[in-house]
Amino acid sequence: MSELTQDYAVARDGTQLALHRIGAGRPLVLLHGLFSNADTNWIRFGHARVLADAGFDVIMPDLRAHGQSGAPHGAAAYPRDVLVRDVEDVIAHCALADFDLAGFSLGARTAAAAVIAGVAPRRLVLAGMGLQGLSGWHRRAAFFIDAIDRFDSVKRGDDAWFAVQFMKSTKVDRVAARLLLQSVGDVAQGDLARITVPTLVVAGDKDRDNGDPEALAEVLPDARFVEISGTHMSSVTDPALGRTIAEFLTA
Repeated sequence: MSELTQDYAVARDGTQLALHRIGAGRPLVLLHGLFSNADTNWIRFGHARVLADAGFDVIMPDLRAHGQSGAPHGAAAYPRDVLVRDVEDVIAHCALADFDLAGFSLGARTAAAAVIAGVAPRRLVLAGMGLQGLSGWHRRAAFFIDAIDRFDSVKRGDDAWFAVQFMKSTKVDRVAARLLLQSVGDVAQGDLARITVPTLVVAGDKDRDNGDPEALAEVLPDARFVEISGTHMSSVTDPALGRTIAEFLTA
C-alpha cells in the first residue's frame, strides 16, 4: 500500500508550496477549495486513497496562503490569478507531461482558468462548481472578504458564521487569504469554449453555492454532469466524490 509523502515546490516568486503525494501511476493533480487544504479536502475522507488505489500518482498541493504552504503578507505576492501560475509551477516541478487535473470549488475555478491559460491535462474534473461561480467569482470573493473583515464579530445566525468557523478549524492566515481573494479574477463565459478536454462536472445535490453545475456542463464543449449527495461542505465527506472522479478518469 502506498504511503503519503510530502515535498515542497518553489513558486517562481520563491513561495514554498507544500505537495502531498500518494500512489503510483498516472499523475493526477488535485486542487482543494478555499480556506481548506489537501488533507481536509482530499486525504481525510479517503478520496486520495481511492484514487491511488485506482492507479494514480495523486499530487495534492496546498494552495498559496493555505495549509503548509507559504502565506506571504505582501500584496506583490498576489498578482492576478497567482494560483494559476502556482499550478504551472507545480506541474513544472513534478515534470508532468501527461496528467489529469481536478479541483474542488476554488480549486475547480483555478483548474478551469489554468486550462484556459494553456495547461493541458488529458482530462479535467470541476467539483463543487457551477457556471455562476466561474463568471461571477467576484461576488463570491466579496462574501468571504467580508467574513474575514468581520471575523471577530460574526455571531451564530449570520450568513458568514459557517465560513468563519471553517477558517478557525483550518487555522487560515486571514491576512494572506484576504490578499489571495483579491487576486482571483472571473472566468469569462466566452472563454469556457477553450476548455476542449473531456470534463466531469460533479456537485452535491444540495450544493448550488457556486451556481448551477448542470449549466456549467452544458456550456463546456465536452462535459458531463454527475450529482452526488450533500451540500457544498458535506459533499466533500461523501465517498462518492472520490469514486466518481476515479470512474471518470479511468473510463
